[in-house]
Formats: sequence, C-alpha cells, structure tokens
Amino acid sequence: MNKNSSRKYVIRLTIILVAAIFALKLFALQVLDIEYKVKATSNIIEREVRYPFRGLIYDRQGRLIVYNEPVYDLEVVPKDVKMEDTLAFCALFNITKEEFKDRLHKAKKYSYVKPSVFVKQLSNQSFATVQDYLINYPGFEIQPRPNRAYTRSTLANALGYIGEISKYQLQRDSASYYRQGDYIGINGLESMYEDELRGKRGVKYKMVNVRGVEKGSFKDGEWDTLSIPGNNLQATIDLDLQEYAETLMQGKRGSVVAIEPKTGEVLTFVSAPTYDPGNLSGREFSKNYGRLLTDTAKPLYNRPLMGAFPPGSIFKTVQGLIALQEGVITPDTRFVCDRNIIACHGPHSYTNLSEAIEVSCNPYFWNVYKRMLNKGASDNTFVDTEIGLEEWRKHVLSFGFGATLGIDLPNEKSGYIPTVSLYDRIYGDNHWKFSTIYSNAIGQGELQIVPLQMANLAAIIANRGYYYTPHLIKSIGDEGKPLEKYREKHYTTVEAKYFEPIVEGMANVVKRGTGMRAKLQDIEVCGKTGTVQNSQGEDHSVFIAFAPKDNPQIAVAVYVENAGQGARAGAGVAGLMIEKYLQGCTDRTNIQDYILKGDFIY
Repeated sequence: MNKNSSRKYVIRLTIILVAAIFALKLFALQVLDIEYKVKATSNIIEREVRYPFRGLIYDRQGRLIVYNEPVYDLEVVPKDVKMEDTLAFCALFNITKEEFKDRLHKAKKYSYVKPSVFVKQLSNQSFATVQDYLINYPGFEIQPRPNRAYTRSTLANALGYIGEISKYQLQRDSASYYRQGDYIGINGLESMYEDELRGKRGVKYKMVNVRGVEKGSFKDGEWDTLSIPGNNLQATIDLDLQEYAETLMQGKRGSVVAIEPKTGEVLTFVSAPTYDPGNLSGREFSKNYGRLLTDTAKPLYNRPLMGAFPPGSIFKTVQGLIALQEGVITPDTRFVCDRNIIACHGPHSYTNLSEAIEVSCNPYFWNVYKRMLNKGASDNTFVDTEIGLEEWRKHVLSFGFGATLGIDLPNEKSGYIPTVSLYDRIYGDNHWKFSTIYSNAIGQGELQIVPLQMANLAAIIANRGYYYTPHLIKSIGDEGKPLEKYREKHYTTVEAKYFEPIVEGMANVVKRGTGMRAKLQDIEVCGKTGTVQNSQGEDHSVFIAFAPKDNPQIAVAVYVENAGQGARAGAGVAGLMIEKYLQGCTDRTNIQDYILKGDFIY
C-alpha cells in the first residue's frame, strides 16, 4: 500500500469515527438524557396548577354559610420577564414603579425560575380589564383561585379565615403540598379542618409560542390531572340562633355558648365584640386585619375559648354535687346563714342544699367546702387540708375543668384548678389551710374557668352526670361522615342520683329566685346566676341554664363582662336564647329591649 492510499484510509477512518461520536452524543442528548429533554421542551410547555374549590360550610339545617368566589392572582417567573414599558404595566395594575421593583426583587429572591404571586386577588372586573394586555408582558400569567365569601356576617370567631401561607408554615410542610403564595386556613374551623377543606390540586400542561400565546394542550391532555374539590362540612351551628345571640351581645364584651346536651353539638358560639368575616377575605385583608388587631375591644380575641375567669356562684352547683358524692352532706343538710364568716345576701337564714342553690347562700357553701377539705384524715390541720384538696380536685377535674375539652377549634385554654403545689409556692408548706383558701367555695379565689367549660357544666347537669366533647362540625363530606370521636360519653365522678337536688334548686332559681329574667311561660328553665368580683371595675355577670328541665334540648352559658349581677345581663340573654331556640321567637320584648339597651344598673 503506497503512502497516498494509506493517508486516504486514515482520513476516511477519522471522519467515520468523528461522525460516530457525534451520532452517539446526539442520541444520548435526545433520547437518553432526560434532563436535556426536559430543558428542551420547557421552552414550549408550561405547567399550570389547577387550584381546587375549597369545601363549603353549611349550618345544622343545611343552610350555606361559607362558599367560594373566584379571584385572580398575577404570578411572575422572573427569568421570563421582558419588560419594554414598565410604566404602562404599573398603570394597568395600579402600582408604583417602586412597588414593581420591590415585588420583582422579592420574586427573584424566592426563585428565578418558579412562579410566585406578584399581584394578589384581582376581582372578576379587574381581571376582565387586564387579561387582553398580558400578551405584551412575558413572564406574567394569571392564576385563578377560589376566595372565601359568606352568606351572612356572623360566626367570624369560629369560622376563622384563610390567608397566604407563611415561611414558617412552608418549612413545617413535611408533605411538600404547599408552595409560596398558596392560601391556607389560618384560624378557626378553616384551620382545624384544613386537610378536609383544601381538596387536591390538579395540573394542566399546555404548549405556548415564544410570545407566551397558548397553542393548545400538550399531548392532548395525556399528562393533565383534574383538581379535586375539598370536602364540605356541616356545622352544628344554628345560624338563626347565632345571629340572634350576636345581636343581643352588640355593644358588650363577653361570650355566649349554647350546646345540645344529648350530643355535645355547639348551637351558638359568640365572642363579643366580633367582626364581619368578609373583612378578612379579599384584597383588603391586610388593612382590615391591622385595624382589628389594634382595636382595643379585641374582636380577634376568642373569649369562649381563651378567656379564663373565676366562675362565681355557678360553681356552687359543683360544690354541692361533690359534697353529696363524698357523703359529707345530704340533700337535707342545713346550715345557718352565718354572715359573720362570709358575706351573703337575701332574706334567708337556715337552708338545705336545694334552697342554698336557689338563694345562692355563701355561708352554706363555705361550710360544705370546709367539710370536704377537713375530714379528719390527719391531726395536722395543714396536712388534713392538703389531703382534702387533692380529693376535691379529682372530682372537679372530672367535670372537664382544668384541662382542654378538645373542641374542634384552635387555641382552647384549659383554665385552672388550684393544686397543693400552688399554695405551697404562695404560702409555704404547712402554712396554709381551709381558712386561707375558702374563697374557692363560692367560685372565687384561684379558680379559673373558660366560658366553654361553663356551657359544658350546664350540659353535664342537664344530662345528670355526663357530657359529650363539645364540637362545631356535625359531619364531613357529601355522604355525611360522622365524627366518631365526639360520640363518646364522658362521666363525672358524681353518680346520677345526686343531681336531682341541684336540678331542683336551679329550677327554683328561675321560678322565684335571681334567675327570673330567664323564666318562660310554658317551659321549665333551670339556671344558676353568678356575680364575679372584679377588682378592675364593675363585676361580671354570669348565668348557666338548660331547658326543658326534663329531656333538655339546650344548655347555655352567658358571660357578660362588667355588667354587674348575673341576674341582669346573664339571665336575660340566656332566657331569650332558650326561648328563641325552643319556640322560634320571643314574646318577651321587655326583656329583649332591656338587653339591647345594655344599661344593667337594675
């Protein structure tokens, strides 16, 4: 083989090898290298998230409370932004040039390639105005979202609200469901039932040209997934009763909680003052939230769950029940109303248990508490009191006090039932006894009870010794799936037979005692007033009640701050609530006018 032939052979072989290398590289890039394939197709395929409709919320009668209405977020992908006329864009969306720069900077800081919200919650009208111009602004795209709307301006503190997810919440999202800009339940039922309400997102893949104009679905929608709406919730709330209670509490501070005793279903849940739930929905969220947050009346403060107060004289019902169970008294046990040991009121002198409940005799329950705490278990009066307090406390805790009840709302407080260790810290070991802590006997002292627990106490007495965990959701989903955890009976340590003297006394409170403002013509109401001492101003008005006396349908607790005696605001509101629920309306316009006026000096 001559040199020329050899050279030609080498050249040909080199060309073949180079061609083979290029062919293999192209094959690897186009067929084997998935990452390159994705990068190549990303220029013509866009991934659009389809947000599901959030579940609706209905009341116990099936009346709609919370629904969805569409709003539109303008999202931005910074790497795709090509802005030729910033001022025209700013005018279109009613923002300043400085706001534009700041928002784009925040979007880049979050991600240069992922979408994030640039303008939140455009209305239908605003969206219609801008949609035809978006073709001129690559990198910006409209994302439709469901927004919460309300049929009535009520129940705000129980419903809660939705808002944009925080960085902290994103970090805690172990399932990686959410992304920046998503909306999530922030408080109330919206928060507690977030997993049920939120539904499941879908995805649509679409082809677009270099100007961002949609050219159709990718692969005829083969990769698309549909969004799945969230589950609907049926609440236990009676919407009409809720509205009526909020009307009665206008201009006042306090709470009203009503429960159906035989189920634990919450019929009304009022925190006063309250606010229109629509104020925390839509583009004015931040402005309205700031206003509510700085309001000195604290409308965002959920009083039925978070306000812990001394219960006052309503706690005498618990003292009597525990004393009967412990055997330190009988229904016929009488004590002289000795006003030298503790102040009292009203023309009575020597009462049994039912009569003591009726007239709310302080010396009677001073003696009852003393008998419970000092049973002679030790010759040392300090130790004897410690032993008695521990036994007493075990009974009190069985009524659901001193711990959260487990209602399906966040931020529930437990209240407080005093312990031996508390008094040891305050006074020192062996330095306190009954005479040190006797104010607990009449619901004062270190006792702290949450208004929800007060309503639950009324339900316990109505049921003669047991309760169901109070709850606001009756069922989940269209099939009405019941919540089994709310069907368990919780029994107190007091036997059912001991409740009758207390019930009889509560019936007489309303018939002829301090609770006469709750008296109804054809329905026997059982109630107990309480006037809670307040060193910071006027006393607080408290009332618990249930009706009818036999086969009770409703139990209610009213706590009106700085309203004086329980016989006034508390009994008046509770009686009207019971009348409204059981009869559908009220005939006692004089009581209604008295409550609405809000002047409780008599």
